[in-house]
Amino acid sequence: MELMKKTYLESAVVMKGDYPYFINPICDGNPEITRELMAEMVDAITERSDLDCDMILAPEAMALPVATAVTMLTGIPYRVIRKHGHGLPGQIDVEYTTGYSTSKMYVSPIKEGTRVIIIDDVLSTGGTIKALVNALRDNGIVVVEVIAVLNKHNDVHAFSEEIGVPVITLLDVAVVDGRPVIR
Repeated sequence: MELMKKTYLESAVVMKGDYPYFINPICDGNPEITRELMAEMVDAITERSDLDCDMILAPEAMALPVATAVTMLTGIPYRVIRKHGHGLPGQIDVEYTTGYSTSKMYVSPIKEGTRVIIIDDVLSTGGTIKALVNALRDNGIVVVEVIAVLNKHNDVHAFSEEIGVPVITLLDVAVVDGRPVIR
């Protein structure tokens, strides 16, 4: 986790309204993601999760490299949670609110009863994950676990209980006085 820590602490921070948004390889691919950083993230995920699922779901954009690497290692297929829908019959439309915006995302049809794990790059307010979990459940999909590489949420345990799904995070982070810090 040393490389993840170093990478996060070197993050640039910009304000989006009142929301401090950090920029780093894990969340933005900027600067570049190295093989070593990706390996450290995937190793931490496979150490903390048994990945007992049929499919991994990953929101665009920065969860995709992590999900790809986990798929390459485990053979578990992944599906992209898209920012733009295709309009396929059975598509799941999800409206969500983050710390700095409200938007929609789309999940292509998934067979009822499918067991999924959601992998994301960062858990902040929990708005994206909560909306996804609720929409997937409403469509008969079993959300087994949520995995976030970086965690800005103040109480992951309470959030996990609120959504009724185990939430695993790899590195607890914050922005204090405009600077990235590890909690």
